Amino acid sequence: MNTGERIREVREKRNLTQEELAKKADISKGFLSDVENNKRNIGSQGLLRIANELGASVDYLLTGKVTETIGNEQILIPPELSQAAEELNLSYSDTLDVLKTFNSAIARRGKTYRKELTVDGWKKFHEAIKEALE
Repeated sequence: MNTGERIREVREKRNLTQEELAKKADISKGFLSDVENNKRNIGSQGLLRIANELGASVDYLLTGKVTETIGNEQILIPPELSQAAEELNLSYSDTLDVLKTFNSAIARRGKTYRKELTVDGWKKFHEAIKEALE
């Protein structure tokens, strides 16, 4: 899957038309169509505007991987959380908040406790904490 295909995938999951996304990202609908169909490349500023409007990371749109580096620490979003986030229509930022909250709760339980959650487990965890995140 290429960058344009990932843009289309996320746009459709967000129930946005090409026209709506193009307007929000301040690009033409024709250009967005060309990018999604791999006929044209998009520059960094356009990609950043699209990523912001979609609530997706530039990293994901470029590579298909969801990671974030803070300082020297790399944060990897588990595939189960990524899938749950897609199904719940969570933005990238919201997904990171869920992961950070989960990791914080686990840290308080001690070093030997580490529970891997399923997609449904992540959904339940999000439901339990969503008021605190708002």
